[in-house]
Amino acid sequence: MKKRIILFTAALLMACLAMLSGCHSKSADLHIYTWADYIKPELMQQFEQENKCKIIIDTFDSNEAMYAKLKAGATGYDLITPSSYMAKIMNDQGMLLPLEHAKLPNLLHIDAEYLQIAIDPEMKYSVPYMVSYTGFGYLQDAVADATPSWKMLERPELKGRMTMLNDMRETIGAALKSLGYSLNTVNDDELLAAKAVVIGWKKNLAKFENEQYKTGLASSEFLLVHGYSGDILKVQEDNEQVAFLIPEEGFSLACDDLVIPKTAGQVDLALKFINFIHTPSVAAANTEYITYLCPNRASYDLLSEETKSNPGIFPDAATRSKGEVIQDLGESNAKYTKIWDEIKAAGD
Repeated sequence: MKKRIILFTAALLMACLAMLSGCHSKSADLHIYTWADYIKPELMQQFEQENKCKIIIDTFDSNEAMYAKLKAGATGYDLITPSSYMAKIMNDQGMLLPLEHAKLPNLLHIDAEYLQIAIDPEMKYSVPYMVSYTGFGYLQDAVADATPSWKMLERPELKGRMTMLNDMRETIGAALKSLGYSLNTVNDDELLAAKAVVIGWKKNLAKFENEQYKTGLASSEFLLVHGYSGDILKVQEDNEQVAFLIPEEGFSLACDDLVIPKTAGQVDLALKFINFIHTPSVAAANTEYITYLCPNRASYDLLSEETKSNPGIFPDAATRSKGEVIQDLGESNAKYTKIWDEIKAAGD
């Protein structure tokens, strides 16, 4: 009897050890839904090693496409990087978790100057990830007398060699700014005027495009593109003729945020990643790599002099004052959707 008990105990111990071994050998997966090429690969590897996990990336090319996929029932994501206005929409609709600040000690490094214009300044449901400025990328050797103005899109000699973002708020917003209006207007007359402007620009465009404009500019397929500062500055690494302009009439100043959906399966791991991203040395390395600005004040002193003096990353105060943050317009968002559909259909 005693022998049987000993054998049973030994077998039970071995089974427990096997179970524990299995738990330690199986890593957790952190599923991130984000824009393409938006995290330095070496930083992901560092986080994986430090947390014994694996990061799995899925990408989207517009806020609206990401939102539509989630509303259609897509789940499995632990961390998402929507623009601030879309993060607010998602939070208002009960799609996001409130953030546990006790697990995010690096929030103390967030740039207070940015938080003055943030949609969620208390960071209740979102943490700023990267700030961008929307403007033009162009080839200096192919575009003569480039000026920092939305009127560049009217140039007949560039017909068929230009693109604009396939993003209703950015592109309608550009037209509104060119007319001297707010890119958050809900005035019907102003929106109709902006629609006419975009339809006029459309006749000059190769297409509306969110991703291929980068490689198209680098290869000289496109001569001038409407795009995000970080994307265009990144293209400069492949083609030294690429330059970036911020239109003097005004522009979209955007921030993509880190948010955790309510359906997340790895909430603690997502919080660890947010805190990791705002470690000053990590934030600086990420800024240097993807050429967007992580609004982490403590990271600025760690940046190269070249980065700190780049006006596409740190525009001067006069330029920044002309930037406007895209806001959630509630029920009036439908006005933009209607106009965007009409713009897309025009001339088809």
